[in-house]
Amino acid sequence: MAADGDSGDFRLTAEGVATPARRVRVLLPLPLGEPYDYKVPDDLDLPPGAYVEVPLGPRRLFGVVWGEVTATVPEGAVPDAKLKPVLRRFDLPPMPDVARRFVDWVAAYTMSPPGAVLRMAVSVSAALEEPKAVTGYMRADAPIPPDLKLSPQRRRVLELLADGPPRTAAELAQEAGCGPGVVRGLADSGLLLPVPMRSLARFAEPDGDRPGFALEGAQATAAAALRERVAANAYSCTLLDGVTGSGKTEVYFEAVAACLRAGRQALVLLPEIALSAQWLDRFERRFGARPAEWHSDLTSVVRRHTWRAVANGEVKVVVGARSALFLPYPDLGLIVVDEEHESAFKQEDGVVYHARDMAVARAHLGKIPAVLVSATPSLETLANTEAGRYARIDLPSRHGGASLPDVTLIDLRKPDQAPPARHWLSPVLRDALAETFLAGEQGMLFLNRRGYAPLTLCRACGYRLQCPNCTAWLVEHRHSRRLQCHHCGYAAKLPDACPECEAEGSFVACGPGVERVAEEVAELFPDTRVAMMTSDTLFGPRAIQEVIEKVKAHEVDLLIGTQVMAKGHHFPMLTLVGVVDGDLGLSGGDLRAGERTFQLLHQVAGRAGREQRPGRVFIQTHMPEHPVMQALADHDRDAFLAHEAEGRRALELPPFGRLAAIVVSGEDDRAVDQVALRLGRLAPRDRHELTILGPAPAPMAVLRGRHRRRLLIKGPKALALQPVIADWLAKVDIPSSVRVQVDIDPYSFL
Repeated sequence: MAADGDSGDFRLTAEGVATPARRVRVLLPLPLGEPYDYKVPDDLDLPPGAYVEVPLGPRRLFGVVWGEVTATVPEGAVPDAKLKPVLRRFDLPPMPDVARRFVDWVAAYTMSPPGAVLRMAVSVSAALEEPKAVTGYMRADAPIPPDLKLSPQRRRVLELLADGPPRTAAELAQEAGCGPGVVRGLADSGLLLPVPMRSLARFAEPDGDRPGFALEGAQATAAAALRERVAANAYSCTLLDGVTGSGKTEVYFEAVAACLRAGRQALVLLPEIALSAQWLDRFERRFGARPAEWHSDLTSVVRRHTWRAVANGEVKVVVGARSALFLPYPDLGLIVVDEEHESAFKQEDGVVYHARDMAVARAHLGKIPAVLVSATPSLETLANTEAGRYARIDLPSRHGGASLPDVTLIDLRKPDQAPPARHWLSPVLRDALAETFLAGEQGMLFLNRRGYAPLTLCRACGYRLQCPNCTAWLVEHRHSRRLQCHHCGYAAKLPDACPECEAEGSFVACGPGVERVAEEVAELFPDTRVAMMTSDTLFGPRAIQEVIEKVKAHEVDLLIGTQVMAKGHHFPMLTLVGVVDGDLGLSGGDLRAGERTFQLLHQVAGRAGREQRPGRVFIQTHMPEHPVMQALADHDRDAFLAHEAEGRRALELPPFGRLAAIVVSGEDDRAVDQVALRLGRLAPRDRHELTILGPAPAPMAVLRGRHRRRLLIKGPKALALQPVIADWLAKVDIPSSVRVQVDIDPYSFL
């Protein structure tokens, strides 16, 4: 396509003959299917990948040169005289060829416009501009004027700069305990010299030669194998499969070290980057400096600084959430996906993709190694190892001789094991907690349900408080005195009277959340020091780190929380884990429900007994005979995964078949239904190898005020569903008020 306009001219040869203007194809960060053509001014050098500013109608947008039009301009293209010119080029290295090919690959696989994927790759467009310099001050080589009185504050400022680097007035004032005026006064007297500075310091470079932790046995063998893959400088994908506490992190740190020694960049993806304070501390101890971070909790200034530093090759190691995969690495040499099984790697909005799978694709395109790390690998990854597409390295035992915890299933159907009325902790679990506290050890209670109660209803008429924007009940949060929807964020106070029957004071909380469990613990163990660990009570890495430090310092006896405390944390004195509701994730029609529940509870159980003191795990369940519960009790992960794989294979479900979802949504339910019905009527039902279900209301039929209908298409493993779906969607006219989203390899069925 071409961006047309009134500007433009012809270039003339020495003979005065007009020649066609030089054109480049520029991809814009918009949901567009292809790049637009722009004219190249004579004074601009625009290689492929150059970041540029271009006009589009009345707007100015950034874009990336996707290539030059070298062949004959196709018939029907905008003539040279009307072709708009590129306005300027940003002072940055071009987006690497492999990064551009990755954008195209992700767009094709996810059936998304390439411009939408580019928007993820340049998510901080302000980073394209050269950052403005700030003024810093350094000590001038000048004597102190005899008429200048040196106050204690002025003296402290001069001492700070005696042998240190330049600093801003604000930094000096903070460290010297004075106002910025003191600093400016010293500059006016000639004792301080103003110098231009970067707004943020350069990233410290991790040291790949710094000695690591001593690795022995299986750890040393695994580390050597990963170092070989990095040295090979070729594509490979390796599953690092180790039980909780087996030292997987230290092993893949050796691969990062090898990458640093080779002078290349490394990327580590974590599912919950905001919860990674302990990981960052371990990295700094190993390499002497922290990596660059990339996640949504960073300020816009830090994100701009980090993006630009990555593009310039100044950053050697990035640790980030899934979006870090799209940063413009000029020389990426290794990708590590830690906790590869985590569903947090799946992005559900906008461009729908799974970061683990895209990481493998990025490694393949860049001809570099990828390492997938987990104690409970996904069935998709295990199927790839069994097929020989991925290598596998096992770490079967815990580091330092620690043993796996004993797991006890508490059968809530038995009267002697069931909690008392309106309580949630079994007598068995209560006794175990008392023993743990008496021994001076620490415990953890896990319930993957935030707030006080998941449902509030009127005892007079049965009315349930529901979100006005979603098909979801409002969750009571008693500590903050509010009702909240955990899908759209809607919040309200608990009404004084029932909106249905107008009964006053009739609302009652149903079921437990973590706040209600904490209330019961306070009743049972009033002297116990309790800390809550949920996304509602802890905001950001610093707050989480404070709780972690209190637990490690034994200022906390019992942790109560959700899945934010299930992964990665190492507490030497924590010997007891109690799971309040082990059945919580097993209900519903999610094909991965059993797999996800096993993975989550296995991770939670892995927090107990990670050092010399033996650990115990108690799981409250109404289904102790369920394969998930039996596998957890017997520490027989492989038997459970084999059982799970057998069921999926029989039904040709992933990873032994292919699935794609088509979700139709909009604010007008009638318009949504019309589009969904047209899609249903024009579905390729003549393809006998395909099964097409729907359209039907999605389980979450209304989300954030949008009505949702879903169709599901299932096919054999060898069939690419994207061309089938593209042909299907091309037959249906979709109004602008309705959005049709395709989800290849869906993980959520809400």
